Amino acid sequence: MGGHIESRHPSVRSPPVRIAIASDHAAFALKAELAVALAEWGHEVVDLGPFNDDRVDYPDFGYKLAKAVGTGEVERGVALCGSGIGISIAVNRDPACRAALVSDPYSATLAREHNNANVIAMGARLIGVDQAKACLQAFLSGTFAGGRHEGRVAKLSHPNF
Repeated sequence: MGGHIESRHPSVRSPPVRIAIASDHAAFALKAELAVALAEWGHEVVDLGPFNDDRVDYPDFGYKLAKAVGTGEVERGVALCGSGIGISIAVNRDPACRAALVSDPYSATLAREHNNANVIAMGARLIGVDQAKACLQAFLSGTFAGGRHEGRVAKLSHPNF
């Protein structure tokens, strides 16, 4: 898989990765659009469902995504629900996951650079397809800055209450 891929947006380059994507019924259509885009950009997509827009509970799919990321089955995750809030909370129950709810490319970039986020969460009722794609590209193109952020990120998986 080595090297970089070129997306439809020539200024954005990211190495291909194995990515799981999951949603609830409210974000089913956005999940389908983003899965296609990810595949077109050269990534391997693992669709964890749902596979239609029948009503489902976002925690069930958030937990599936968290397991895939937490066990290393995939390198990154995309979590979607109506607001993005519920599914991001579900994903973050796994200490190996750092899901960041984003709504613009800059927050997606910072999620990677400062927080070493391995899951991006977005709300289908709050973000359009083009903005979601831009966020996803920024997230996948970003790299963890390390340095002063390393200790803080380590505390996310190992809290000292």
